[in-house]
Amino acid sequence: MKTLLKVIGVILLLFVALIVAAPFLIPTDAIFNKVSQQVEQTTGRTLTIKGDKTLSVFPSLKLELEDVHFANMKSGSRANMASMQQLAIHIPWFSLFGGELKLEKFVINEPDILLETDKNGKANWQLFDAVAKPAEQQQNGGAVKLPENFDISLGEVAIYGGKFVYLDGKTGVKQEINDLELAILLPSLHKTLEVKGAITYMQERFELDVTVDNPAKVIEGDTFNVTKNITSKLVDVEFKGAIAGQGKDIQGQLALSGDSVKDIAKWQGVDLNAKDSAFNAFSVSGKMRMKDDRFNLSELIATLDELEVKGKSELSLGKRLAVNADIDLGMLDLNPYLPEAVAQTETPESASDAPAQPIVWDNTKMDLSGLNALDANIVIHSSGLKANEIKLGANQFTVNLKNAVAKISLDKFAAYKGNGKGIITVNAKQTPYKISTNFSLAKIDAQPLLTDAAGFDKLIGKGSLNWDLSTSGQSQKDFMGALQGKLAFEFADGAIKGANIAEMVRKGKELIKGNFGAVSEGLDTGFDNSQQTDFSALTGSFNFTNGVGKNTDLSLLSPLVRISGEGDVNLPAATVNYRLVTGIVDSLEGQGTTDNSTGFKVPLRIKGPFHDVNISLDVSKAAKDEVKEKAKDKIKDKLKGLFG
Repeated sequence: MKTLLKVIGVILLLFVALIVAAPFLIPTDAIFNKVSQQVEQTTGRTLTIKGDKTLSVFPSLKLELEDVHFANMKSGSRANMASMQQLAIHIPWFSLFGGELKLEKFVINEPDILLETDKNGKANWQLFDAVAKPAEQQQNGGAVKLPENFDISLGEVAIYGGKFVYLDGKTGVKQEINDLELAILLPSLHKTLEVKGAITYMQERFELDVTVDNPAKVIEGDTFNVTKNITSKLVDVEFKGAIAGQGKDIQGQLALSGDSVKDIAKWQGVDLNAKDSAFNAFSVSGKMRMKDDRFNLSELIATLDELEVKGKSELSLGKRLAVNADIDLGMLDLNPYLPEAVAQTETPESASDAPAQPIVWDNTKMDLSGLNALDANIVIHSSGLKANEIKLGANQFTVNLKNAVAKISLDKFAAYKGNGKGIITVNAKQTPYKISTNFSLAKIDAQPLLTDAAGFDKLIGKGSLNWDLSTSGQSQKDFMGALQGKLAFEFADGAIKGANIAEMVRKGKELIKGNFGAVSEGLDTGFDNSQQTDFSALTGSFNFTNGVGKNTDLSLLSPLVRISGEGDVNLPAATVNYRLVTGIVDSLEGQGTTDNSTGFKVPLRIKGPFHDVNISLDVSKAAKDEVKEKAKDKIKDKLKGLFG
């Protein structure tokens, strides 16, 4: 028994002595030379060590290399594709005595790695040209074909610190990630590659979890499957699909989501200056395919705040970005995304006797230069749309954008209980921007339309509204001041709210006859919501010059009143100035009579700002006409008396 213990003790002593002496007995340079030789044979690139090389054997065989450099491709922008402060290589004990060297683990500290393409598009990460079969490489159009039974087993590659830089040799675009903390598992070129860890990009931390089912297929340019999960405070991205053609054909299921578009914009150096309720949570999901310079997205479902978009799209990423899409916007409320000065916040309805507020056109400068960033042809469906106070029903329109000129064609349009069609053209090639509109609307409810569009709620009725207008400028105020063109309207069975014109004319007639009690009831009056003038037909047209619309053919017909007139609507000043001629129909048959006479006539003046229009009777002129008629009658009576 004592002899056995002595033997075991001697063996342990020898083992300890071997461990202690191993670093001195194993030629470190020989091991490095073998590793470097295999790297060069495998990749065609040199691996050089400018610092110290040390070897430790406990608890594992580990080769530590300082100041390591791995050569770049000959056409690269710098000499080294990668350099690192330290590279620690863990080597299985018995691989040194076998015919094949296996690496169990790589630990890389503070790497500086450049991934780039040259001006011809060749990538410096194509590392296996040296072991590829030339004939097969030519047949595959430049793709590498690995020799049969060729394999690499790196075990785990751990990367700490340092940076990755991507440089596109064709465009000069450069991207950088840093503060690396990655674990890469590569048991074999024919088994799943896993990448897990975290990186920092533009001072934002991203967690990564990526798998590639077969790295050998990646090297050889065959189709391979990939999954990618990226999480951060800004955005989460999930992708599961396949990549073919050496990365030129990517397709699969894509999903991304985040809590704030504003935060992402700020991260990119853009201040959206948005409201608290806008540009917050978002999500996008769909089937995607990226082939050559075309990106297709089908079965698209995207959300932003309360909005939801469905459809499909195709992007051409060539020299000029082009978009083709067919999307359904659902109910689209644009108010949260309009500038604060334009979008009006909802307020409770005020009492009928509360004073109206003046209309002030917004003078915020609009920047439409973004229209020159791309070309587009987009068909858009919507179950409804709201912008400021304007509300539309179900509609379909086409947006065509070419060289900063946008044409919006309303193919299907429903709003304010009517329908119509039209086209809007916006020319943003240079400032001032030019806008033209041509619309034809039928069976439109006038009061809500004019209230929402211009804050004018005094016209009630249904009818047609047509216009061909153009303007230029950079703000709402500019556009109102430069408005040119023609507008025509025709409404039936409605009313002018705020005044009973027929009653005012009757009061004027009583005053002229000497009934001064009418004065106490008031002939000059502002709008009274309890009063209105009914009509069976209201027609007219405007010719606009510099925002001022002139009308000379206004006609209002009602059973007992006829009104004709002319005047101006000044949009820049938000005022109206009209002179109407009103008449009471002599015949009680009303508008159905064949008698065109209107009996007593009184000119009527409508004047003031949109929010506080006043109506007054031109009694003096009416009185003069009445006096003339009375004088004629008296002269006739005298003549009859003289001459019997």
